[in-house]
Amino acid sequence: MAGWTTHAGLAVALPLANIDTDQLIPARFMSVPRADGYGQYLLHDLRRHADGTLKQDCALNAHADASILIAGENFGSGSSREAAVYALVDAGFRAVIAPGFGDIFASNAVNNGLLPARIGAADYDALIDQLGGGTVRASVDLDAERITLGETVVTFVLDDSWRIKLINGWDDIDLTQQHRNSIDTFKDHRRRTAAWAWPAAVE
Repeated sequence: MAGWTTHAGLAVALPLANIDTDQLIPARFMSVPRADGYGQYLLHDLRRHADGTLKQDCALNAHADASILIAGENFGSGSSREAAVYALVDAGFRAVIAPGFGDIFASNAVNNGLLPARIGAADYDALIDQLGGGTVRASVDLDAERITLGETVVTFVLDDSWRIKLINGWDDIDLTQQHRNSIDTFKDHRRRTAAWAWPAAVE
């Protein structure tokens, strides 16, 4: 997974609260191999009519080249399915900006290079007003924790370890590996001072 520090792209609004993971990708599509891509299933029932055709009045369909999503409160709540993040990433999104996220969704997002940027309610309203139902060129800066959308600039909240993972393209194992020297030092010391705790060597 490639890391990143800044991203620029088109932002689009999904001004709905409580978009859960079953809405992000309905369970009936989760048997599809990941290699085939999940982007076409993103928000399937919101974006499509019963016959499968795209709804022309849905902003996500009208602006399929957007890579920054401005979403409502409690985005990604519900089940822990990582496929919800796959659907967003495969559809080309690099960041989701919202007043709040489901905890497991946010963690899954970071592990797949997708930024879950939490902002205040007033800042969310300002971004939605700036978009006005269309798209606006926007940029995201992980180091500065800043989003610039048109003339509007807001800050977001991001855990330090998550920032490190996104910038370096790391997962949880990589995050642990950065402490490899300290781990090896502790292991060597423990082996010397508590030999009884180590299994006997196999002949």
